[in-house]
Amino acid sequence: MSLRDDAIAIWKAGVASVDSAAAVQRAIQIPGHRLLMNGVELNFSGDARIEVVGAGKAGAGMAAGIESALLPALPRKLISGWVNVPADCVRSLHCIHLHAARPPGINEPTQAAVAGTEEILRRIRRLEPQDVCIVLLSGGASALLCSPVPQITLSDKLAVTRALAASGAPIHELNLVRTQLSQVKGGRLATACRAGTLVALIISDVIGDPLDVIGSGPTVDSSRRSEEALQILSDRRLMNSVPASVIEYLRAPFANQRGQSPSSAVTNSIVASNRIALAASATKAEQLGYTVESLGSEIAGDAATHGRDLLERMLTAKRSSENERVCILSGGEPTVNLSSATDGNSYGKGGRNQELILAAVAAHPDAAAWSGLVLLSGGTDGEDGPTDAAGAFADEAIVRSVQGHDLQPTDFLVRHDSWTFFSTVDGLLKTGPTHTNVMDLRVGLVSQ
Repeated sequence: MSLRDDAIAIWKAGVASVDSAAAVQRAIQIPGHRLLMNGVELNFSGDARIEVVGAGKAGAGMAAGIESALLPALPRKLISGWVNVPADCVRSLHCIHLHAARPPGINEPTQAAVAGTEEILRRIRRLEPQDVCIVLLSGGASALLCSPVPQITLSDKLAVTRALAASGAPIHELNLVRTQLSQVKGGRLATACRAGTLVALIISDVIGDPLDVIGSGPTVDSSRRSEEALQILSDRRLMNSVPASVIEYLRAPFANQRGQSPSSAVTNSIVASNRIALAASATKAEQLGYTVESLGSEIAGDAATHGRDLLERMLTAKRSSENERVCILSGGEPTVNLSSATDGNSYGKGGRNQELILAAVAAHPDAAAWSGLVLLSGGTDGEDGPTDAAGAFADEAIVRSVQGHDLQPTDFLVRHDSWTFFSTVDGLLKTGPTHTNVMDLRVGLVSQ
């Protein structure tokens, strides 16, 4: 295989290790008439119902995994469910309905997501104490599970989210603000549930796997308050650019009132994460004969900066190693700061993974510098920003094509137009939906 083929194989091994259906199946055991979730026995009687609800880019695979685990042992009539997923993930299952809550590649809440969330709330409110509610959560749930407080509209909430994203706010800041404006986030979904037992199976797409941040924590009671959301908006200088209704709501006395405690016994369990994917990628790289250097799963900050840093590490490894094949891995979720564009009206099309690779190419646009190197970065969900690609890659052949097309990488970087750049030189990583989501994986290979 070529160096590029190796990089893609290593990346795909990481994604395969966090397959959503397999992760959920591993978490469920039914010995005899007992129901175990990650070894914890749930209070489940033979005539109880199991309601499966949730949201996320991995929701379709997770729902299929639930059915594969439960249907061989339990009557089909006891199991029902509703899960909000992107439209290109919808398929027919036996007991669980997959609801198209947004179009592909548009990671924002829609009226369809609001309608789907209302149906989820209706279902869990009609449950009884003997019933079990299983909540499936994965990356993208913050947008796919959406029910704004009555004082603001969906358009208001979208405006806040877009303003925060454009300012370069990391995911924990985005989620903190969204939680304060929601009827389901910050533990409010669990509060609405009337089942005696609620268990959330979670695929983490957040650095450090904090339960209250993943999907904005719909099953985790939040101690965060509206003053913190206001402080974030103030620090980002957004107080005068977001809808006035949002500021008025966050300043209102009732915005800080704590809701009632959940009536359900709640258990939250992470079944897949970036750390698992990174370890699988490392194993694959070693099998292919590479010495592995892992930078860990907590890479955040500016995507372009990390792309330049990764390439420098690779160039250093190339200069210092003799006949050694090196694989540098990193995981996490850097961000793109759109405020760095020279003209707010000239943004192009792309995502953080494509921008990361573009920055590396812009730092060393000479094809000779890329001899024996390949750098790949991709979202494990198969999406990177509002594009049809999971990410991008660069090697000597790609950079030669850049030179042949007389492209100026820095110009595209300033416009955040990485998709246009890499589509021109066939450098996009396209996978389609992977039905999982554990942030991003990056693979840098060095061969003499």
